[in-house]
Amino acid sequence: MSAYTATVTVRPKRGVLDPEAETTQRALERLGFDLADLRSADRFEVDLDAADAAAARARATEMAEWLLANPTIHDYDVEVGEA
Repeated sequence: MSAYTATVTVRPKRGVLDPEAETTQRALERLGFDLADLRSADRFEVDLDAADAAAARARATEMAEWLLANPTIHDYDVEVGEA
């Protein structure tokens, strides 16, 4: 077993209401920043032991599908690196 860190980034799918991003985008535009679009995201870093990187990725993907993301309204990415 080796130690890995899985990073799971969860964001609303395009077209899904994202009030946090809308509020932040309006504030940035009032400050003079020109934006085409803005989306918010949550990032989870999970330290885990696994036989290899593929097993760590599979476990983190399972976590994302079961709890960290709602597949109906969220997209997510999983990245794995050695801890």
